[in-house]
Amino acid sequence: MSNSSLTQRTLAHSLKELMEHIPLNKITVKQLVEHCGLKRQTFYYHFQDIFDLLGWIYRTEAVESISLYRSYDTWTDGFCRIFCYIENNRAFCCNTLDSLGRNHLDVYLYEVTYDLVMGVIQELAEGMTVSEEDKRFIANFYTLAFSGLVIQWLKGGMKEPTKVIIDKLSDLIEGHFLRALHKYECKPS
Repeated sequence: MSNSSLTQRTLAHSLKELMEHIPLNKITVKQLVEHCGLKRQTFYYHFQDIFDLLGWIYRTEAVESISLYRSYDTWTDGFCRIFCYIENNRAFCCNTLDSLGRNHLDVYLYEVTYDLVMGVIQELAEGMTVSEEDKRFIANFYTLAFSGLVIQWLKGGMKEPTKVIIDKLSDLIEGHFLRALHKYECKPS
């Protein structure tokens, strides 16, 4: 691992630790670098501001972890990994949700869920004549529904067990991706 990567991970770890006790909007770069023993210029060499670091954390820690679950048979496992990331980083995610950094959480959820759903859509659409635009529309629809569900779960205090949510989702969605694709399939004239 490069020095640059180690520094970024050190800053990320420090921010997550601070967010355990301090609202994101109250954390300063000065506090962050003092907490991890780095200099301000080191922080600014890697990130523009705290929100840039926040986005980096979501992109690097969570997005990479679901890339293997983009198929119809494994999408529920991928979604489970999203929930697990949030549960394992509860204070970090909840603090983000309640801050000006909320957009980073929304973007993270959208990106990882869209990637997951689009993988399923592409797999199921194989051999069908469905335009890329229609595939993106279907993926966007399900992505917005799924990410909205996760945000509501977070806002509600994460009380419902993730297995229950994923089982309900699986029951609800079973066969719907394929039905949606059939509705958009281009019929030869």
